[in-house]
Amino acid sequence: MASTVALSVGDGVARVTLDRPDAANAINLELAEDLLRVATEVAARDDVRAVLLRGSGARFCAGGDVKAFAIEPDLPAHLRAVTAALHPAIAALVELDAPVVAAVQGSAAGAGLGLVAAADLVVAAASARFVMAYTGIGLSPDGSSSWFLPRLVGHRRAVELTLTNRVLDAGEARDWGIVTTVVPDDDLEHEAEQLARTLSVGPTRAYGGATRLLRESVRSSLRDHLALETETIAALAATDDAREGLAAFVEKRKPKFHAT
Repeated sequence: MASTVALSVGDGVARVTLDRPDAANAINLELAEDLLRVATEVAARDDVRAVLLRGSGARFCAGGDVKAFAIEPDLPAHLRAVTAALHPAIAALVELDAPVVAAVQGSAAGAGLGLVAAADLVVAAASARFVMAYTGIGLSPDGSSSWFLPRLVGHRRAVELTLTNRVLDAGEARDWGIVTTVVPDDDLEHEAEQLARTLSVGPTRAYGGATRLLRESVRSSLRDHLALETETIAALAATDDAREGLAAFVEKRKPKFHAT
């Protein structure tokens, strides 16, 4: 069956590719449902230690399929159906222990920017552009963008991006905290792949525990968060990865992590 989201897994890396290049990988109902299916499969696998999220063609993701939305006879019902698949898909990716690396070329707009913001690490081509775009068509954000952006860039900047639809270039997106690193356009695929491969041989469960702590920190009191830190580090201390990491440190060698 044809799919608008491709999945391949090898060497511990799940490569998730938005695959509607002729439509700039715009998110329609089919793509949202395919992304949910793929994200659910990735979450269920025990051989995934990192995820590389990318878009085929010239652009990472143009956001929602506005042309399709414009001819929907019942747009409210249609958008509820799209987000009913898209939002659980994003949540499933965010909740993975395996870190998610986004590789961004061309542009990330609307929900495409939400996918970028939801990733753990973002490698952007130097020519990439980032924009919210929702209010320009009379709509409000979806795709997790209004949750992640204030946490990444602060409330004032998130409001500016949302109300003015200011376009950020890759350097600005890096300086604002949306992008991790900017690379020459021709190096994007290689650099993002190398980062995902590097993460795939790391301590996957420790990555998951660490990123969850960082996300929870913005809504926990200090004392509650300290208690969560205790429980998390104690749980990880019982893993094979922790035992290997400690032994490697003492023996002055590179650790070989295996646990998923």
